Amino acid sequence: MFDKIREKKHYVIIASMLLLIFFILLSIRMGSVQYSYNRIFQAFINSDMTSDRNILINIRLPRILVAIMVGANLAVAGALLQAVMQNPLADPGLTGVSAGASLVAIIILLLFPQYSYLVPIAAFVGGGIACFAVYILAWKDGIKPLRIILAGVAINAILGGGTSLLSILYSDRIQGVLLWVNGSMAGKKWGDVKVLAIYSFIGLILSLFCIRKANILQLGDEMSSNLGVDTNKYRVLLSLVAVFLAGISTAVVGIIGFVGLIVPHIARLLIGSDYKYLLPFSILLGSSILLMGDTFARTVMKPIELPVGVIMAVIGGPFFLYLLRRGRA
Repeated sequence: MFDKIREKKHYVIIASMLLLIFFILLSIRMGSVQYSYNRIFQAFINSDMTSDRNILINIRLPRILVAIMVGANLAVAGALLQAVMQNPLADPGLTGVSAGASLVAIIILLLFPQYSYLVPIAAFVGGGIACFAVYILAWKDGIKPLRIILAGVAINAILGGGTSLLSILYSDRIQGVLLWVNGSMAGKKWGDVKVLAIYSFIGLILSLFCIRKANILQLGDEMSSNLGVDTNKYRVLLSLVAVFLAGISTAVVGIIGFVGLIVPHIARLLIGSDYKYLLPFSILLGSSILLMGDTFARTVMKPIELPVGVIMAVIGGPFFLYLLRRGRA
């Protein structure tokens, strides 16, 4: 029986790989200019820098790779934080990463636009500081999931208020900031791919070493303590990896919500709660869902391009309500 269950999980993971490949091929083909697969093949094998080759290699391919990595990062970050907080509603935004990154980015883009090239680094630092503040406020003879959630809500409210205030005071300049605040893959180049690939590789490899720790935390504090586990240490380690993955993603593409919330939920419904399977599946599923969302965002109202963060909110909101109604959350 257990062999059949494992075999089924392997089939689900293989199917998710095939699904990701399908979305990659679909995303390469679709856009403001649609290509046949024969035309795509000719552009890739042709060494001359034609307009087709330039669009496919220097515009679409980097964007696709960024979407894949960001989707994987946010999904894994959400899965790890749900284990840390023992709460299926936990997502990277709850730690203050998104709010901290958003506030710092808006400060630079509105007040110091000449330093806009520093936004990725500054956003990452801002998200890290906000998360550190959440955990400092939550610490009282150890870290309890409920205190993390309450501290996260408070920090998000404070930083969100600062973001709203700046948006009102500098409403004449806000147009150029909206794309980043709503999360977008537009304009991503090979330089973004290289930077994100290095940090994503490190973060995702570290997350695989967290599988056993995440499974133990799911048992609850009392059971974990009976096993001789330092739950505070495990929570801090998993949180650091999750915040790192969420921070680098937010710094590169802006704020994209709901991926870290809905992907682990879907993964649990399809493959169970064992992080040995849940984490790899979340990587593939997160990549597929965000790539699908970005493809839809840039084609549904072409030539106008929507931020993928808006699309994910439209998809994620109803799914979240469905979970509540079904008693899954």
